[in-house]
Amino acid sequence: MADLQERVSECRRCPRLVEWREKVAQEKRASFRDDDYWGRPVPAFGDPDARVLIIGLAPAAHGANRTGRMFTGDRSGDWLFRALHKAGFANQPESVDMHDGLVLKDIFITAAVRCAPPANKPLPSERDACRPWIDEELDLLQHVRVVVVLGNFSYAQTLRILGERGHPVPRPRPKFGHGAEVSLGSLTLLASYHPSQQNTFTGTLTEEMFDAIWSRARELAGLDPVGVRTG
Repeated sequence: MADLQERVSECRRCPRLVEWREKVAQEKRASFRDDDYWGRPVPAFGDPDARVLIIGLAPAAHGANRTGRMFTGDRSGDWLFRALHKAGFANQPESVDMHDGLVLKDIFITAAVRCAPPANKPLPSERDACRPWIDEELDLLQHVRVVVVLGNFSYAQTLRILGERGHPVPRPRPKFGHGAEVSLGSLTLLASYHPSQQNTFTGTLTEEMFDAIWSRARELAGLDPVGVRTG
């Protein structure tokens, strides 16, 4: 897995994404002007023996593209790691940088696209160019039983990938919705709204709704329930 993620971080397959991620890393946001931006494809991370796999959309320009770790350094990550801590998947409720001591248990985090895209909208060709990384990760993650997808983009791409890998995707394909579950033989796909600012600021996604996803993920994965943590 470490070798795979090293290869991910060196990828230059998509010229548009390479140009954008490096431009953002050079220009920076004013509030992060003293930071050394990562500016490369962002590796996946987590527990290699995980029974739950998270698949997000893509790194945020001033989040993971800055810090070099998935969902780290932006508001979406604040929501995600707070929820994962409550549900017993993370040892702490925040992810600030790669050296903050965060440890994940029984969960692994990846994304459909590994480079920050302009306007947070990858092209179909860029989505497809990133597909082999997920295939390799799925080959290595031998214990995964639940795949949690964050947002409709990841939902569609994950169903496409799993179907082509031989999992029995229902026809017609189930519609995306928060809390939707799709049985795929040995796997269950569990859908959630993405914890984007647009969704959380408008109340489309509430903390109660998001917490319920991770409790359900534990249940589907055969993991013991945990009491809600505070702090």
